[in-house]
Amino acid sequence: MEDGWLVVGLGNRGERYARSRHNMGAMVGDRLCEELDARLRKVRFSPVLAADARFREHRLILAKPGTWMNESGPPIASFAKRHGIPVSRVIACHDEIDLPFGSLRVKMGGSTAGHHGLDSMVEAFRSPDFHRVRLGVGRPPTREAGVDHVLQPIPKRQQEEAAVLVAEGAEAVLTLITEGLAAAQERFNRSGIAKG
Repeated sequence: MEDGWLVVGLGNRGERYARSRHNMGAMVGDRLCEELDARLRKVRFSPVLAADARFREHRLILAKPGTWMNESGPPIASFAKRHGIPVSRVIACHDEIDLPFGSLRVKMGGSTAGHHGLDSMVEAFRSPDFHRVRLGVGRPPTREAGVDHVLQPIPKRQQEEAAVLVAEGAEAVLTLITEGLAAAQERFNRSGIAKG
């Protein structure tokens, strides 16, 4: 499937974390499933949920690891290999504490900035050269609060903005696939969601 794309929504498994900041990437995956009328199903012999989809003339596989965030890499890399998808056609959607809440960045490769899901993917693929759709969740008030910050549910006051960010993240994925990286960066890379 050299011409296909693998879109990975990173997050933690289980209902407890479903609406947390750390699961923003998984929310983008869910949003794409809704938009493309695709249904995630358990992959046999693998801790991965996946769905086949099409957008215009492009073939996509939407996937979510059924593991904890920091163990996502091996099942995703193995799944990509089995489907003949090169690392350059993998898009990881993930939360990013180094970006202000509501901001969005699309990039290819580079540092993981200590994101354990990305660390796991880089190690498993033996390459950092996959695309990233980075969803800003903002930094916690103190360094010690880091883990709690990303694992807590998104507070009510930010839920509307989070929903807009997830929708734009899904749109950024489809733009990246249909128009390329430069077009996606030009359209979506920004510091925050404009008010009003």
